Amino acid sequence: MIGRILVASGLTLASAAGFARADTPDATAVLATYADIAAAGYADSLATAKELDTAIDKLIDAPSEASLKAARQAWLAARVPYQQTEVYRFGNPIVDEWEGRVNAWPLDEGLIDYVAGGYGSESDENAFYTADIIANPQTSVGGVAIDAEKITPELISTTLHEVGGVEANVASGYHAIEFLLWGQDLNGTDAGAGERPWTDFSTENCTGGNCERRAEYLKAASELLVSDLQEMAENWQEGGEARTGLLEGDPKEGLVAIFTGMGSLSYGELAGERMKLGLILHDPEEEHDCFSDNTHNSHYYDAKGVRNVYLGRYEGPDGKVVEGPSPADLVKAAAPEVHEELVKRLDETMAAMQRMKDRAEGGEAYDQMIGEGNDEGNAVVQAAIDGLVAQTQSIERAIAALDLGSISLEGSDSLDNPDAVFQ
Repeated sequence: MIGRILVASGLTLASAAGFARADTPDATAVLATYADIAAAGYADSLATAKELDTAIDKLIDAPSEASLKAARQAWLAARVPYQQTEVYRFGNPIVDEWEGRVNAWPLDEGLIDYVAGGYGSESDENAFYTADIIANPQTSVGGVAIDAEKITPELISTTLHEVGGVEANVASGYHAIEFLLWGQDLNGTDAGAGERPWTDFSTENCTGGNCERRAEYLKAASELLVSDLQEMAENWQEGGEARTGLLEGDPKEGLVAIFTGMGSLSYGELAGERMKLGLILHDPEEEHDCFSDNTHNSHYYDAKGVRNVYLGRYEGPDGKVVEGPSPADLVKAAAPEVHEELVKRLDETMAAMQRMKDRAEGGEAYDQMIGEGNDEGNAVVQAAIDGLVAQTQSIERAIAALDLGSISLEGSDSLDNPDAVFQ
């Protein structure tokens, strides 16, 4: 990714006087709502990850088509609150440095388990491309010896994850679990998700080999996900490091963190790396939830997370609402027309995302939409990208209205320099 520097109409970082007017909401109260929404989102992510862990226990204890389906449904449900927290990444180093443990993608799945022949047997960039830890309790690649006789959360986190310094060696998190539950999606841009059989976890009717170790890996990855989410949930609770650092720091710096997260997720990460890149290449390997064909939901809830933060309102899976003073209140007080424009564009983005979601749920998955020659599907995805780019422009205007100075947002070659994608 490349940094995209926004100069807020020549304005410099001002003193707190900009937030001292009697008609302006309290910035500290806005930051408290922001922290409350983070705490709720990560708590819900933790709770749904625990439900996923329980479903995985049931799959391992009694493998069947039904228990595999239940585990998959629990994984899908767990993605809903988590994706809404991604807006906290780019403005909060404590989140950004942690995120790769739980949501890194894409992954070279041959590190973990068996893959189809078309996957290939080696990669110039990744010596562990087909290490297949599940099938190989003891392995040595490029002079690096791995003892995986017992697969534990510690082995995954300290030895396997990004082994060899290769980011594609994703051994932990949602997507490693997704791969183990669905298997590879071998359909390209045709219909269909991964089709791993339940017998891949059955010691009595084992397919794919190493079924006991596959279950061991799945359980260890699930336990690790719960542990990692517990850590971040605690960071945003009362007395937690993330909350304390935000609320005890300079309020303007806190607002910079909020708008950095909103703008970077909207533009460089979601519109660019997760959507436009795959659309340019028509490549299903560039879709976020590629094994499960859940990408439409990941994008939808990422966009919803941006809207949640701006409006200061989050609704959890159980219907519980967390809301309070918001960045929207500050922008509305400073520049009502900018606030109205930003809300309009957030709504337009969500409407475009809903059309994409409806299309996927109607039978055409995201990887089909981005396929070459699918003009109508391509247009649906492009409309969502356009919405994200437009709302980022309004976020820029909000940054200027609040006199927050120059903010660096994430960029993407796919948006800023498309020719570079093919180099």
